[in-house]
Amino acid sequence: MERAINVAIAGLGFGEKVHLPALRENKDLKAVSLWHPRANRLEDACKENNLKGTTNWSELIADPAIDAVIIATPPAPRFQMAQEALCAGKHLLLEKPVTLLSEEIEQLQRLALTRKLCVAVDFEYRAVPVFMQAKRLLDQGIVGTPWLVKFDWLMGSRANPNRPWNWYSQAEQGGGVIGALGTHAFDILHWFFGRTSYTTGSISTAIKQRPDLKNQQPIEVTSDDVALSHLQLQTDTKNLEIPAQVVLSSVAQHGRGCWIEVYGSKGTLLLGSDNQKDYVHGFSLWLSEAGNPLRNIKPDEDLTFKKTWSDGRIAPVSRIQSWWGQAIRKGNPIIPGLAEGLASQKVCQAIREASHTGIKQKIFY
Repeated sequence: MERAINVAIAGLGFGEKVHLPALRENKDLKAVSLWHPRANRLEDACKENNLKGTTNWSELIADPAIDAVIIATPPAPRFQMAQEALCAGKHLLLEKPVTLLSEEIEQLQRLALTRKLCVAVDFEYRAVPVFMQAKRLLDQGIVGTPWLVKFDWLMGSRANPNRPWNWYSQAEQGGGVIGALGTHAFDILHWFFGRTSYTTGSISTAIKQRPDLKNQQPIEVTSDDVALSHLQLQTDTKNLEIPAQVVLSSVAQHGRGCWIEVYGSKGTLLLGSDNQKDYVHGFSLWLSEAGNPLRNIKPDEDLTFKKTWSDGRIAPVSRIQSWWGQAIRKGNPIIPGLAEGLASQKVCQAIREASHTGIKQKIFY
């Protein structure tokens, strides 16, 4: 494939705000079409971005000029859309949670392998320089044997009880803090240390009703906005299990943001940001070795971005897109892909089950 890879975007929230400008930075990829179920919304986006579009999903994926599709819709329809796109021979980049059930991800895995198609998952923290630097240091054994990991992600994005009810308020539609933040958090921990072998968990809904957007009448909220969990992380060598505590909230007024603390036999590593308006800009990394004071660590030059955006999400998403494009051209598997999405989703489901039953959950891969 000598020409640029023609890409369609399904979904005009994160898809238009982040994926579309990110695509424009990738010479290997070209945005050619948009999809959205609402004609008025689609028409505005097509005019704004000088692209064609359609409300007909079957028509979009049947178009032979489209090589790949980015699916950035709300979670509930993603499985069926991804399944149909793979059957139509399209490479995919999926937002997360990839699907509502891990069994559905396994179906997509089998289909992608059969069709020899590349499916990436947008775990963009794997592409953020300071996170990549932390991973590099951990791989070098900078903290020695990790003894304890603590991951707090305390956001206030939904702390206002007057924020309208929508799909995020519905567990059956994939809403909730586990899907929004947990999918990222568990993937980061798996990337840094190894997959989860056991977990316990407790989830709750602090704001139990939200007003209807049209008539302001209260509607029940069924999704979680607080989640507590304890994970046992199994290292790749299978010789070490690392205890990890994860606390997630989308209703923490003046919450302190995202912080990862790693305490090991040789030192301590801290990674965090209190910037709640941009979940990429503002992250810093600190390291303490052999009892010395914490010192700030900057990312190595080969990890930094060449361009700075006012929206910090665009650069790491563009980097994920670039990895995806390279994998499509070379016919290689991609990381992060469906295997990573499946591992994260299994933990999400296990925490919900543990919260319901009170029983510690073993996770099988």
